[in-house]
Amino acid sequence: MGFRSFLHRITAPVLSGERPLGPCKMVGIVNQGLKMGKGKIAAQVGHGAVMATMKAGAEKPLHLEQWLATGQKKVCLKGQDAEHLLALEKQAKAAGIPTTIVRDAGHTQIPSGSLTVLALGPATESELEHITGELKLL
Repeated sequence: MGFRSFLHRITAPVLSGERPLGPCKMVGIVNQGLKMGKGKIAAQVGHGAVMATMKAGAEKPLHLEQWLATGQKKVCLKGQDAEHLLALEKQAKAAGIPTTIVRDAGHTQIPSGSLTVLALGPATESELEHITGELKLL
């Protein structure tokens, strides 16, 4: 452990709240209506994972801690179009699952502001199954 890690461990506030039961994962749902190339999809899912991780650190630190401790599982699934992703986001929010929307800057393949990815979690696998269980793997 480095000096900075040591300092963080002794000065960071103690996390409070309800610890999740079981392993946590993160789900990236890709907008298939945009016909993005493989590299574009990879970049957009990467943006979603980073944004969701940072958001979880602020909003659900115990879920983030559990996700980090259980292997940082990530799954990519197919979403039909932007409307489908927004409907899934609404369901996830209602269930208390953290959501992150990724919109493209428009510098390459697709128009600016296009909804490319919906990232869900980290949340427990059972929580996410209720929202994403019917979706196909990317």
